[in-house]
Amino acid sequence: MEYIAGGVTAPKGFKAGGVHCGIRKNKSKKDLALIVSDVMCSAAAVYTKNLVKGAPLYVTMENLKDGKAKAVICNSGNANTCNANGIEIAKGMCDLVAGLGVCESSDVIVASTGVIGQPLSLEPMKNAIGDLYKSISYEGSLSACEAIMTTDTVVKEAAVEFEIMGKVARIGGIAKGSGMIHPNMATMLVFITSDVAISPNMLAVAVKEDVKRTFNMISVDGDTSTNDMLSVMANGLCGNEEIKEDGEAFKAFKKALNMVTSKLCRMIAKDGEGATKLLECKVSGAKTEEDARVVAKSVITSSLFKAAMFGADANWGRVLCAIGYSGADVDVTKVDVAFKSAAGEIMVCSSGAGVDFDEDKAKKILLESEIEIIIGLNDGSGYATAWGCDLTYDYVKINGDYRT
Repeated sequence: MEYIAGGVTAPKGFKAGGVHCGIRKNKSKKDLALIVSDVMCSAAAVYTKNLVKGAPLYVTMENLKDGKAKAVICNSGNANTCNANGIEIAKGMCDLVAGLGVCESSDVIVASTGVIGQPLSLEPMKNAIGDLYKSISYEGSLSACEAIMTTDTVVKEAAVEFEIMGKVARIGGIAKGSGMIHPNMATMLVFITSDVAISPNMLAVAVKEDVKRTFNMISVDGDTSTNDMLSVMANGLCGNEEIKEDGEAFKAFKKALNMVTSKLCRMIAKDGEGATKLLECKVSGAKTEEDARVVAKSVITSSLFKAAMFGADANWGRVLCAIGYSGADVDVTKVDVAFKSAAGEIMVCSSGAGVDFDEDKAKKILLESEIEIIIGLNDGSGYATAWGCDLTYDYVKINGDYRT
């Protein structure tokens, strides 16, 4: 398996594109994206657990009841959340795609991202749908990715090529997410495509399993969005025999999917609003995998620890503190902690107590842009990784006037 270029258009039979339709005031920023498969796809999705959900999520849930989809439409600049006519607008977006002759309205995945509680008109999208359709191509992943961005500072796309049942297969994805990120389902907005033939049921199983170890293990600011959604479409055009049960082919698919999702997770965490550093917390030796996940997520969510990382302060006590209140079954007298980066590695805590270490060396390690927090619980075989970022002055600046 290897990473390749191409994002959502890397797999066979997928076109994508994006345009500026007028939802966002800045005309240089695209705000409407479209992804279309040449043929009908097996489809699955997971959604935010926030009780306040964007209208597009309800429409997508209904459309995916049969496990099929052929297109994705997404706007940025307005979340279409807490609007009286939100469902009507979301369905109208699906109708616009259907009007292109692409598929039925019920075969469309619809999504929105941006400000919550602001009125959204269908008119800008209606006026631009023709240009949007003209924009899609087999090389259009980047354009679609740009159109779903809000406070993101970099595009987020990934793709993998691998072999399955003797066929060359691909999985690709694009994502947006920078703030209001503390997923409890899936994350932000993520659209994944594949040319593997896989049944809707098995695709749903793969997605739900993967999310527990990837997107649910990111935190930028502790806020779970109202519009978080991850969707996957698989059109079968690589020519493999359809995956209908567990086995080697299913394991290969899950491994490739995880390569794409893990890479997108790192990109999202590193691009956290105002962030200067990617934090990757690796926990080993937990009693269970769930304990490892709880500990890793607790550490990268800690505001105090995130602030320490911004200041390159090796304040390992904040790591122990976050482990202690995490709720995981941990023997704190066995905990080891080390910090690692391109500048080296340093042990700062052993068996739950501090050790003498070179503060200057620690500072040098923590001044790098990517930091690993290595935690050994020494009490089992459970392992997990979580991704986060530092907490900076700019995070407050960005969110102090996000709406206005």
